Amino acid sequence: MEAWLESSLHWLLAELALPEVGLSAIFLVSLVSATLLPMGSEPAVFGYVKLAPHMFWPAILVATLGNTIGGAISYAMGAGAHKAYLRWKEKHPDGDDARAKAGGRWHDKIQPWLQDRGPVMLLFSWLPVVGDPLCAVAGWLRLSFWPSVVFMAIGKFLRYLLMTGALLWAFPGVA
Repeated sequence: MEAWLESSLHWLLAELALPEVGLSAIFLVSLVSATLLPMGSEPAVFGYVKLAPHMFWPAILVATLGNTIGGAISYAMGAGAHKAYLRWKEKHPDGDDARAKAGGRWHDKIQPWLQDRGPVMLLFSWLPVVGDPLCAVAGWLRLSFWPSVVFMAIGKFLRYLLMTGALLWAFPGVA
């Protein structure tokens, strides 16, 4: 199974090799990297823009779109997990209180903080480590979907713009 998975991954990476595929690869890599899978899309965007500088804005916009859709998928996963939890709780009304308090003291502090600030907190969905789970938490907390997506998109757009611009400035001779 492990050999099959490794060969499948190598095939997928070969299929997405830049610049043959271009913007569709940027979209797919950005979408997958916005889920809870550990993957970064910035190197792919930077590499593509270095190979095709005239495609800077299309690459930024396509990466933002893919990453935002990936964030919306994480949001939906969080909302689905919350619904499943509520169904489980209905079937197990005498459930263990320890399970209900699984988040501990951090849950008691962070949930009201996120709930008070609402979808605006998703401007930080671009942050490494906490950004992707933040989208899932927004779904769990049932924050308004469309405002959440808008703030995700703004944050992710600014991240791609600043990261790609900084990399182009820092590595001008890399080709």
